[in-house]
Amino acid sequence: MNRLLIILFAAVLSGPVQAVQAIQETVVDEVLVKKSERRMFLLQDGNPIREYRISLGREPKGHKLSAGDNRTPEGRYKLYRRNPNSDFFLSIGISYPNEQDQRLAEAWGLDPGGAIMIHGLPNDAGDLAFAYEGLDWTEGCIAVNNEDMQEIWELVRIGTPIEIRP
Repeated sequence: MNRLLIILFAAVLSGPVQAVQAIQETVVDEVLVKKSERRMFLLQDGNPIREYRISLGREPKGHKLSAGDNRTPEGRYKLYRRNPNSDFFLSIGISYPNEQDQRLAEAWGLDPGGAIMIHGLPNDAGDLAFAYEGLDWTEGCIAVNNEDMQEIWELVRIGTPIEIRP
């Protein structure tokens, strides 16, 4: 049985305060995104401890080359900032563009863009929140439902590496 599940099971039996402490003690040491599967995994010691269904940019195939291309980048980055006051339900910044992305865009005479995030649904989604499920609707970000975003927010720390695969 997964170490996290054992900790959570024991904590739930102990009471709600212990359950919250067990979640806070969980160490996510990497985030893995598999674009073609529309899945994001939180990893601990190389093992998945959480899995989420994701939405990507409106043009999900291929690596992001420039601002406005609606693609989600591919490669290795870091999670570098948290924004509780985002236009979306919470957001965690991804360090795109990296040096390689900047060189590639420059070679093509393009602006690589930026502001790539993991985030929840738009704050104004209201009763239409259900309509976002299963669609690629972002401008290049990685989106999850708000419940999942709250959990990700609690489990992931600034500086955590993220790998985005095709």
